[in-house]
Amino acid sequence: MNPVYANLPVTVFEVMSQLARENNAINLGQGFPDDPGPEDVRRKAAEAVLNGYNQYPPMMGLVELREAVARHYAHWQGVTLDPQAEVMVTSGATEAVAGALFGLIEPGDEVVVFAPAYDAYLPLIRRAGGIVRLVRLEPPSWRLTEEALRAVFNRKTKVVVFNSPHNPAAVVYPREDLELLARYCREFDVIAVCDEVWEHVLFDGRQHVSMMAIPGMRERTVKIGSAGKIFSLTGWKVGFLCAAPQILRVLAKAHQFLTFTTPPNLQAAVAYGLDKTDDYFLGMRAELSRSRDRLAQGLRAIGFPVLPCEGTYFLNVDLKPLGLNETDEAFCKRLAVEHKVAAIPVSALYEDDPVTSVVRFCFAKKDATIDGALERLSKVVSGGR
Repeated sequence: MNPVYANLPVTVFEVMSQLARENNAINLGQGFPDDPGPEDVRRKAAEAVLNGYNQYPPMMGLVELREAVARHYAHWQGVTLDPQAEVMVTSGATEAVAGALFGLIEPGDEVVVFAPAYDAYLPLIRRAGGIVRLVRLEPPSWRLTEEALRAVFNRKTKVVVFNSPHNPAAVVYPREDLELLARYCREFDVIAVCDEVWEHVLFDGRQHVSMMAIPGMRERTVKIGSAGKIFSLTGWKVGFLCAAPQILRVLAKAHQFLTFTTPPNLQAAVAYGLDKTDDYFLGMRAELSRSRDRLAQGLRAIGFPVLPCEGTYFLNVDLKPLGLNETDEAFCKRLAVEHKVAAIPVSALYEDDPVTSVVRFCFAKKDATIDGALERLSKVVSGGR
């Protein structure tokens, strides 16, 4: 067996979801919403199954979706893309990440990753033969620093994987951090694989800045988006990969031998959805912001120290001030078993010297789900152990 996969433990998401099922717990661990997604988009998918084309679509994706992606990013982010040469549809953003890494990395290449990190990054890099160089991000700000970047970038660095808005930190990186990272990419001739799947899930008037929009990065950025995150349809697995033509030509070959293509009815529905008016996207943000505030206010009232949340579906709390004398992993397991609420220990998303006091909750839930979880959580702090 390939040791990259054979030696991997069961993911923390499966562990906590299994505990949630076994203990009939409210699951605020996995990042999926209670809402079924916009009905008009779902109806378009159903209509396309019944009345549309159901054979292999083009490997690069339906032309109508690639054109919609280009229009959407031009409108929302000021990024100009050629839909024929610079946009490809993938079967979810994780497949886009995999294809990008497989297409860019040769054995021995070094790849910079910021931890805590989405758990797919490291196995995919290692499967491609890459050597991981980790940059540790620290709460509560989780910001990039000159010192940390200088310690890992060198002439062997081929790729940096960058996620903003960041899961699980829930930070939307400001332009100055992107410009700092871009400076190192230019200095060391590095390609940035940018996981921007949360680009529409951001709050308090923030605007997403794509790395593609930073001077000098247009030709060395792979931009990855997700319809599942944009439309709260996480099971659809429709992603977008955007890159300059000389990069995309190679990454398309990797995609061709991974999933080859993506269901055409879902592509047609996403193309329709991306052309929705601004009101839909701003309304989605406002609704999620309201849920964020509901959970945050409830957690603070109980006594949990809540960290800032600028984007994503996730809210973090720092257990350290509570003096519970247990790791975040032990706390989350106890929470699921004793208090019937599932959460994610952020230490599981570090590989080296993990932070042991931060816990992630998902707030993309109905009010009743959030309120039910808060009621159960109220006994954690007030009741002690």
